[in-house]
Amino acid sequence: MMTAPARVETARLVMSVPELSEAAEIFERYSSDPDVTRYLGWPTHQHITDTETFIGFSASQWEREGMGAYLIRSRGDSRLLGSTGLGLAGQPPEHHRAITGYVLAKDAWGRGYATEALRAMIEVARGIGIVSLSALCHPDHQASVHVLEKCEFARDLRWTRKTMFPNLGPGAPQDVWCFTRPC
Repeated sequence: MMTAPARVETARLVMSVPELSEAAEIFERYSSDPDVTRYLGWPTHQHITDTETFIGFSASQWEREGMGAYLIRSRGDSRLLGSTGLGLAGQPPEHHRAITGYVLAKDAWGRGYATEALRAMIEVARGIGIVSLSALCHPDHQASVHVLEKCEFARDLRWTRKTMFPNLGPGAPQDVWCFTRPC
């Protein structure tokens, strides 16, 4: 399998591997915002060290898997909009299956950036030999469900799992939906 490119460009976006020098900007723009992180599988960042830990994890994932997180920036003014990425999927990880996701700062919602970034991840996955791409989504996160469906992901109705969503408060694991598509 090939390594994903460190930089990906679309009509309106530039996606690149996160650098430690960007931690404060990530923290301020989206990772510390409880509204933005509500339906994510990782806790809202409380301190910049949480964001630095994410960047360290991302670097090790890139080294180990040849893919990982990308920061999403506006091509026009380089403003940080959020992040997306790819990671190997399966247990143990398989080199032909990957998982993706995305998160956008609140002021970037509703502008088609998630769809554009997700379509770019589909192309990257295809280009490095991934044959199946999946994404997990909380059932109540209808905006994300819409983006996935617009990008031709279909819900796998046979896949039934529960997981903790740390930003929805303490309690029992909740349903999580899996969407998949061929690359």
